[in-house]
Amino acid sequence: MSRISVRGFAVASATAVTTVGAVVGVASGTTQPSNDNLEATAADATLLADIPMGQQAQVQVSSLTQQAEAQAAAADAAAKKSAEEAARVQAAKTAEAKKQAAEEEAERKREDAEARANRDSLRDASSFSAKSSYTVAEVKAIARQMVPADQFQCFSNIVNHESTWNYQAQNASSGAYGLVQALPGSKMSSAGDDWRTNPATQIKWGLNYMNSRYDSPCGAWSFWQANHWY
Repeated sequence: MSRISVRGFAVASATAVTTVGAVVGVASGTTQPSNDNLEATAADATLLADIPMGQQAQVQVSSLTQQAEAQAAAADAAAKKSAEEAARVQAAKTAEAKKQAAEEEAERKREDAEARANRDSLRDASSFSAKSSYTVAEVKAIARQMVPADQFQCFSNIVNHESTWNYQAQNASSGAYGLVQALPGSKMSSAGDDWRTNPATQIKWGLNYMNSRYDSPCGAWSFWQANHWY
């Protein structure tokens, strides 16, 4: 005869397992313990046989109810742990996204600051001494000192197509004049009275025109490529 512990009660049985005894360990997820372990577990337990017959069914139901509650508590704990882990992962993702956004914003501000510093360091048309004539190399050198470095190639592309860097170029049919072929050429007087003879004045006007109308020389060049005028 062996003893089987059922949540604080022991069952006297002629076999190793009974209907009541089979539920031992369910809440903890363990396998059926050995007879020796059952004997040890039930050593201080109350024998079901010692309980009056009228109360045995109630005791067994109470035992099963306790085990079901234990299972439910274990399931709740597992669900809570899973939810906490999901929240931790989401928090990590959110933190990483914020970090990346902050780094991108810092990089954008750095680039803007560099662009402003570059613009501030550029020479104005009035800082160049007037000459009676200029070579293409000299005109390009002036442009490099007036046009932002990241915009120079776009500016150069337009001038190449419009005047091949001839600051005295004039379109016989339209009357467009100068490096950027202002139409009419007198528009460039807003940049200086010497617009006919000073390439720096023409560059100043052309740069202002491209910035105001297309945001930048590269914006103007994109439009020129699509339309062959700007």
